Amino acid sequence: MQYPFEPLLYRFSAMVKGMSVISRKNQVTLPADVLRAAGLAPGDDVRVQAVAPGRLELVRADDLVARYAGIFDARIYPQGYLDNLRREWR
Repeated sequence: MQYPFEPLLYRFSAMVKGMSVISRKNQVTLPADVLRAAGLAPGDDVRVQAVAPGRLELVRADDLVARYAGIFDARIYPQGYLDNLRREWR
């Protein structure tokens, strides 16, 4: 059943604090206070991943670099390997 005020309710629900709407282009505007609380700011690179039905997670790309940087030990890249590789570039 459609109500004559249904478009008004749709717009109102989008204005409730913390609510967003997915546009026809699959775009979402996130509330600034929520981003600030998560430590995210305009210009941050984020990765979006599905974690459960109806749930998404944003992860700052810098956090991913920090998480995985240095995971390769000496068995993968022995001492001096990168220096030798750089010499080949010259």
